[in-house]
Amino acid sequence: MRIGPEPTTDSFIAVMQGDMEGIIPGNALVVDPKKPFRKLNAFGNAFLNRFVCAQLPNPVLESISVIDTPGILSGEKQRISRGYDFAAVLEWFAERVDRIILLFDAHKLDISDEFSEVIKALKNHEDKMRVVLNKADQIETQQLMRVYGALMWSLGKIVNTPEVIRVYIGSFWSHPLLIPDNRKLFEAEEQDLFRDIQSLPRNAALRKLNDLIKRARLAKVHAYIISSLKKEMPSVFGKDNKKKELVNNLAEIYGRIEREHQISPGDFPNLKRMQDQLQAQDFSKFQPLKIKLLEVVDDMLAYDIAQLMVLVRQEESQQPIQMVKGGAFEGTLHGPFGHGYGEGAGEGIDDAEWVVARDKPMYDEIFYTLSPVDGKITGANAKKEMVRSKLPNSVLGKIWKLADIDKDGMLDDEEFALANHLIKVKLEGHELPNELPAHLLPPSKRKVAE
Repeated sequence: MRIGPEPTTDSFIAVMQGDMEGIIPGNALVVDPKKPFRKLNAFGNAFLNRFVCAQLPNPVLESISVIDTPGILSGEKQRISRGYDFAAVLEWFAERVDRIILLFDAHKLDISDEFSEVIKALKNHEDKMRVVLNKADQIETQQLMRVYGALMWSLGKIVNTPEVIRVYIGSFWSHPLLIPDNRKLFEAEEQDLFRDIQSLPRNAALRKLNDLIKRARLAKVHAYIISSLKKEMPSVFGKDNKKKELVNNLAEIYGRIEREHQISPGDFPNLKRMQDQLQAQDFSKFQPLKIKLLEVVDDMLAYDIAQLMVLVRQEESQQPIQMVKGGAFEGTLHGPFGHGYGEGAGEGIDDAEWVVARDKPMYDEIFYTLSPVDGKITGANAKKEMVRSKLPNSVLGKIWKLADIDKDGMLDDEEFALANHLIKVKLEGHELPNELPAHLLPPSKRKVAE
């Protein structure tokens, strides 16, 4: 991606769709009512001087915008302050984005203090997180396995979730692979990552609705906390001492609210941060609990959101499937460079001769031992032979469906050879097609199919 004449790693760069190519500086960005960055004003000039928007006309950017964050500092560099709260800025973006991608280099895996802080700032957004282990072509397969294991172990200590974060391994640029041993793995991983990103526009409305529900629940908890603090305050004397006592005992107040209102502990704000925020507040100005407002929120969550969910689903089903298009998302699978082209079920796609014919004499020998009648064997006889592959019945059922081209419940010698070819494809670890590709149709059946 081109982000101007001097791409640097010390800025937040928002790469967005625009009619003309150009760069908008941070201070201009936060006053633009058409851009979603107005609230970033709170992080001050030190941040805004390190925030730019690179606009360019591009089909990829019609569906998604990309926020490229500064490189994470390690070692000595960490001691020099950035001048703004880096983790807080990341948290602001994390709440609003649909996907968070953490990039690691395979040959330098250190998770610095700042990186740990960053990952912790992304807490509660683990469902959005994906990890990319980049430059994996620079190390041998054996080293790669060790690096992958070390990365998972390190992440497990920082990201406290029972599920393992999805890690994509590869070399995500257009240069030749230095060590090409794992080419197939890298290609498969790249396609998985692209599919994950491509599907983002499809469920955007539902994710926004999900965020709205999350915010509504947090707002309810906040109301309970503030009103509890207000209720405890004396009306005239000893306000300062009582305030200190309440801030110090905030954990107990959390526990009481949790029991009284049956609220999950995960819905409460961070204790330390809440205590820091409350130090500067005047508790006597807090509002008492407004039961009617809470009832309105409960009503909204119980009824309005459910109806809205149905409407969103209906609207999405009526619209064409939205996918990210253009750039690296197009052209990666065309011609002989398509995923699986010329291997597995795609083997022999460009050959003039039917690819199954190579092994057909061997399959014919088996076929004539299965008592064919009028040149065909019954399903029962075919099954006896096919189950020897030890493939599950569901897979063999799919193979039967593909091989029984004339759908007569029996197999002739060509169909039997095709079934065995598909069994071989599956046993070699390839996926079976949902429909039989044209090049696998037996020559005698091609006119029938047409």
